[in-house]
Amino acid sequence: MEQLLRAELRTARLRAFGSPGPGEISEGQAYDTDAGPVFVKVNRRPQARKMFEGERASLEALHSTGLVRVPQPRKVIDLPGGGAAFVMEYVKMKRLGSQASKLGDQIADLHLFNQKLREKLQQRENTVGHRAEGAETQYVSKFGFHTVTFCGFIPQVNDWQDDWPSFFTQHRLQAQLDLIEKAYGDREARELWSRLQVRVPDLFRGLEVEPALLHGDLWAGNAAEDGAGPLLYDPASFYGHSELDLATASAFGGFPAPFFAAYHRKLPRAPGFEGRLRLYRLFNYLNHWNHFGRAYRAAALGAMRELLG
Repeated sequence: MEQLLRAELRTARLRAFGSPGPGEISEGQAYDTDAGPVFVKVNRRPQARKMFEGERASLEALHSTGLVRVPQPRKVIDLPGGGAAFVMEYVKMKRLGSQASKLGDQIADLHLFNQKLREKLQQRENTVGHRAEGAETQYVSKFGFHTVTFCGFIPQVNDWQDDWPSFFTQHRLQAQLDLIEKAYGDREARELWSRLQVRVPDLFRGLEVEPALLHGDLWAGNAAEDGAGPLLYDPASFYGHSELDLATASAFGGFPAPFFAAYHRKLPRAPGFEGRLRLYRLFNYLNHWNHFGRAYRAAALGAMRELLG
């Protein structure tokens, strides 16, 4: 492994430091190199390269906005015998605390970024003699992403669609429930979902959802801070509904209260917010059921019953 890293990174110096990070999905290790410290994630699964390419594309998309800090991706390396390694910038970080409010402010700006691009585009179209500037980030009018991303080790189809409820129902909820059906053949999950899926559009009645660039897996374990401020990592980005990131941020312990206060100062809750949050948390419970087993079955089925009222 170290010989491969030396060759791929073209470094004579390669010294591991810090404690190896076991992680729930991938292992991680920091190294000193000739060009400075790097962090290397390793995954031995057959789909590891696709996982890391999706993460790399997500980091690049988030960085391109200039609104949030993420580790800079360096290189994805195929490993002998299968799997891959992902080399990125090393950042010495600690648990998010005093910078929570600043991160909430930044995530709100991130979620508003595409909308502001649309407004700028409309303004230019109404200006006589305007011309397009090709180097700028372009407005995205659909829901999806240009590549597959992974939430954990599960691939997420991101084929572009015009309708958000259809995208979320098909590519997120139905995809998770198909895996549960294959692994468990859970009759109660199947019956609850058959009743719930026809009600999903009702939760979006009268709401215009603007495609927003999402982190895609914004739980507290994927955010941190250092002396320069907050930062994000392990994204599974795509263009979706901003409330999905908020639902993940409030699940499994969640972010500190100042994060949400700062966020909602810029993006107030829309009517029906709490009902949609329950729907989005259902995705998290289903995803955990598929990753970690039946311990999350009760939470997933309970969420479906609650949504059915």
